Amino acid sequence: MRAYLASSDIIDWQHPGIQALARELADGASGPAAIARACFTYVRDEIKHSSDHGLNPVTCKASEVLRYKTGFCYAKSHLLTALLRANGIPAGLCYQRLSMDDEQQSFCLHGLNAVHLPGHGWYRMDARGNRPGIDAQFTPPVERLAFAITIAGEADLPEVWPEPLPVVTEVLQTAGSYQAVLDRLPDIELVTR
Repeated sequence: MRAYLASSDIIDWQHPGIQALARELADGASGPAAIARACFTYVRDEIKHSSDHGLNPVTCKASEVLRYKTGFCYAKSHLLTALLRANGIPAGLCYQRLSMDDEQQSFCLHGLNAVHLPGHGWYRMDARGNRPGIDAQFTPPVERLAFAITIAGEADLPEVWPEPLPVVTEVLQTAGSYQAVLDRLPDIELVTR
């Protein structure tokens, strides 16, 4: 579990702002699940999704997401991971591969989180932000994610990563605007066995 508690360049939970917010969110919470719920709700509801709101700058590091109060799903998941780890709760990053059109011609990754909860093990949660048609909730052990896998080519990727995928950070760190991210959303090819 050590890797799922570590601080890094992207999951920079030792940043003073993240530590202060983590303490605030944990105040009065009884146990890891309650702390995780508070962190999830904060990131889902208080950090605006860059695309939904047309916001710049493009953020990647957890501390940047907190500073600017905006991020794509990937960046929001970086902040949620950092807040959980700052509270001593193991957390990692997960991805879905989703279709971007009805013709199943283009796909992109969607970023979400997994938290390791006593009595539940790894539990996935999606703090991308709700809007009409999206109602992600924190309801362990039942997952209430933003998106369901419904068509060929989409997938719930099973891994829980301690660090973001390089294909994700490369886009976030080089795109000059939220539109530039939308123009080249990260994707991977699925390998069939």
